[in-house]
Amino acid sequence: MSQGMQKNIELRFTRNNAFLSTATGLLPTLQYRCVEPLNVVETVCDANLPLGWKTLPLAPATSLGQRLLGPGEEIIVDFGTHCVGYFGLRCEAVGSPPDAPAHLKFTFGETPVEVAESFENYTGWLSSSWLQQEDLYLDVLPAEVRLPRRYCCRYVKIQVISTSPKFSLRLRDLHLNTVTSASSEPALLMHSSCPLLEKIDRVSLLTLKNCMQEVFEDGPKRDRRLWLGDLRLQALVNYQTFGQNDLVKRCLYLFAAVTREDGLVSANLFMKPDIIADDTFLLDYSLFFVATLEDYIDVTHDLQTLHELWPTAWRQIELALERIGSNGIVRDSEDWWAFIDWHESLNKQAPSQGVFIYCLEKALRLAERVADKQSQQIIVSEITRLKKAAMKELWNEEKGFFTSGSQLQISYASQVWLVLAGVGDALFRASLMRRLLAEPPEIKMNTPYMMHHFIDALLSVGQKECAIEEIKKYWGSMVKNGADTFWELYDPSHPEFSPYGSKLINSYCHAWSCTPAYFIRKYQL
Repeated sequence: MSQGMQKNIELRFTRNNAFLSTATGLLPTLQYRCVEPLNVVETVCDANLPLGWKTLPLAPATSLGQRLLGPGEEIIVDFGTHCVGYFGLRCEAVGSPPDAPAHLKFTFGETPVEVAESFENYTGWLSSSWLQQEDLYLDVLPAEVRLPRRYCCRYVKIQVISTSPKFSLRLRDLHLNTVTSASSEPALLMHSSCPLLEKIDRVSLLTLKNCMQEVFEDGPKRDRRLWLGDLRLQALVNYQTFGQNDLVKRCLYLFAAVTREDGLVSANLFMKPDIIADDTFLLDYSLFFVATLEDYIDVTHDLQTLHELWPTAWRQIELALERIGSNGIVRDSEDWWAFIDWHESLNKQAPSQGVFIYCLEKALRLAERVADKQSQQIIVSEITRLKKAAMKELWNEEKGFFTSGSQLQISYASQVWLVLAGVGDALFRASLMRRLLAEPPEIKMNTPYMMHHFIDALLSVGQKECAIEEIKKYWGSMVKNGADTFWELYDPSHPEFSPYGSKLINSYCHAWSCTPAYFIRKYQL
């Protein structure tokens, strides 16, 4: 097995060239389609909408050929739905021969707010280079323009910054050459009689489709990376919809191919110019390599992949065990990080305990398949130990909830993950979920990612009707508010929430948000 070393700041990484070769052989064929805008629109402030803006149609997009634009003028075109691809148009000069370059500015928006509010006022802490905009200088007119960067948008704002007074501009043939690796459309829902669930399903599918590129990207607007937490959820939806299981396999091999020197899987990978593991490591994301592999094997029965990747999966378990204290609980300190949810006040100890037990259960099924008796014995022992410890150290009988950290914090995440881990018997877990619904903790959920696990926990204790209502209430609210694809972050009581300091930088087509289709189709909701 050929291996090399990669240096990344103070960290050292191993590269498994055989795994990289396997992943390269699974590179998908990208599918392209030319899409034209439907309308020219204007943005209108509307305080009743979550992001504060809506669009109104002004004219069909076909009318642009009769319109002339000069300095200071702009248009906004609407493609009618969320798209990922490459923008192009033809720009012509009308009047005297053009005696100066034409300066155009393009702004791309997944939502109306991104083409309504000026990016100059951006104050978030993520780099403003993620804001989707591009300046273009055309020295020779007419010009056939194809912007080199890939954008994701429904709306495109085109501003004429400058020309000379001697000529105006006419814009023709506006289009997006959209791209995805999804090669077919999933079957329509046959069992549902609920129009809202059908709409939620369609929006889920478009969300996943637009994140399916050379890997499962976390979001086509921002990051555009392969994140393990997102991959796990994308794969679950894919098994019920597009069925492109080789793309899941490719991503698993990529994560296993570039690991920290001690074997720890990175939280995410960069794809260009080469496969590079990020120097971000999350306890829960590394463990989710185990869960993602088990889900994949359960669907495909691909034993060759299992035997090749089992050592990587088992290594995540070994490293996570180092995080367990003598009391059987994940140690809570300043020298580690788990994601769980975007919530600055959330203590991660108890939910991480749940994630670890959950992934140990997954690891046990993998160990049984590869007949690794020694690992099976260790896993069974650790599951028993960690579950007992959770009940002894984290369960608060007086409060009726699991607590987390030295401040005994009560959160949705702690209850959900320890239910998913199977801590306590079935009646205990069902009672806990009912109490969670009746007595909502102060530390709530901020992302569709955490909401997915909440729905999963409800279904795990047989509360199907409640799960349906929660899906309608949460993802249905985004649909009712005009979402073409599901957003990275959504708090109905605080719709402008952004952990990055600005709603302009949020992703409005995000991988971890696509999971209603998984629930709707797998459980026939």
